[in-house]
Amino acid sequence: MRAGTTQRHVSFIESGRSAPGRAMIIRLAESLEVPIRERNDLLLAAGFAPAYPRRALDGPELAPVRAALEHVLRGHLPYPAVVVDRHGDLVAANAGFHALTRDAAPALLAPPVSVARLLLHPDGLGRRIVNLDEWAWHIVDRVRAEATRNADERGHALAAELEALAPPRPAQTGLGFAVPLRLLDGTREMHLITTLTHFGTAVDVTLAELRLEAFLPADEATAAALAELVSTVAG
Repeated sequence: MRAGTTQRHVSFIESGRSAPGRAMIIRLAESLEVPIRERNDLLLAAGFAPAYPRRALDGPELAPVRAALEHVLRGHLPYPAVVVDRHGDLVAANAGFHALTRDAAPALLAPPVSVARLLLHPDGLGRRIVNLDEWAWHIVDRVRAEATRNADERGHALAAELEALAPPRPAQTGLGFAVPLRLLDGTREMHLITTLTHFGTAVDVTLAELRLEAFLPADEATAAALAELVSTVAG
């Protein structure tokens, strides 16, 4: 029904009795919420040209996108925010994130920077996360889910690496409204929650695979600490 066709026609396609046209492949893929990259693979497998372009993020056609992302990153200050690609590698970050990760090992900050690895590795933020036992699994499960959804072997390898860094999975009791990131900065403890944003109407592969992850203070003390941290590091 979502694809605007009949059960009989879908059955014929599944059994090979009917060859789907280009429009039908696109409608079925959209209905199944197949990632745009894989929709192109389906079209190629059926003998059709890809329908969705893949432009370079640093190219002139996506200049408005870069400007919009930079605007959002600046506007989120003093709170940390990053833009990552389909593998979770860092594309851009604001001064808040750089301040938060200022003492990470240089190897973890060498491109391509895996944000998940940077967050959980003991030479990154891992040693400063008070509730690493629960927050690490929040990251591991998300990376594995993304890898499964996008058929990404590199993502599965990263999930296995992160799982090796994580403490035993805790019992989920009293988590509240969101899994917090309890992060030490010196002697003070900051409480952060995260949000994920993507371009919901993207028809370009590169754009569809970008995600903005923003860290927000869970209390006033953390808000003040982040403002002070960014001011001190920037100064």
